[in-house]
Amino acid sequence: MHGREIVLGVTGGVAAYKAADLCSKLVQQGASVTVVMTAAAEKFIGPTTFAALTNRPVYRDAFQPVEHFRGEHIGLAQRAELIVVAPATADFLAQAAHGFAGELLSTMLLVATCPIMMAPAMNADMWAKPAVQRNVAQLQADGVTIIPPGDGWLSCGQIGPGRMAEPAEILAQIRTVLG
Repeated sequence: MHGREIVLGVTGGVAAYKAADLCSKLVQQGASVTVVMTAAAEKFIGPTTFAALTNRPVYRDAFQPVEHFRGEHIGLAQRAELIVVAPATADFLAQAAHGFAGELLSTMLLVATCPIMMAPAMNADMWAKPAVQRNVAQLQADGVTIIPPGDGWLSCGQIGPGRMAEPAEILAQIRTVLG
């Protein structure tokens, strides 16, 4: 993992706290991690957490360049060896499956030529919806690796599928993809 460039995309779900754990584990193993957050993600976890873990700026706005003045979406995508979106909400899965470019993270995916992985997290009823499953199937057809959610207690009080995969499981998948 040492010196590998990974972009961690964080979307707006309760499971965003697990993204901080994943980020920490990646950094501890020597990966260089850049975090891109959606506006909704900031409702669940702050960018200061990720900046402290990575010792890098956190990217949130496509129109306020921090590092890549020709466009953060281009510069970050070209630097990445792997993009991991965790958690990936139902909304974000739909955006990515249909090629929407409404904010930095979804726009960056359209530029990326590296492998992309997503770890969905949502309510069990949402996960079961045909529309969500169609979006997941489309992403897989497009070459995105989906790390399926696990079963268990969900923040809404439901028990069932929808829990974001545990950071250790995602880390194992990252090691497999990066070789």
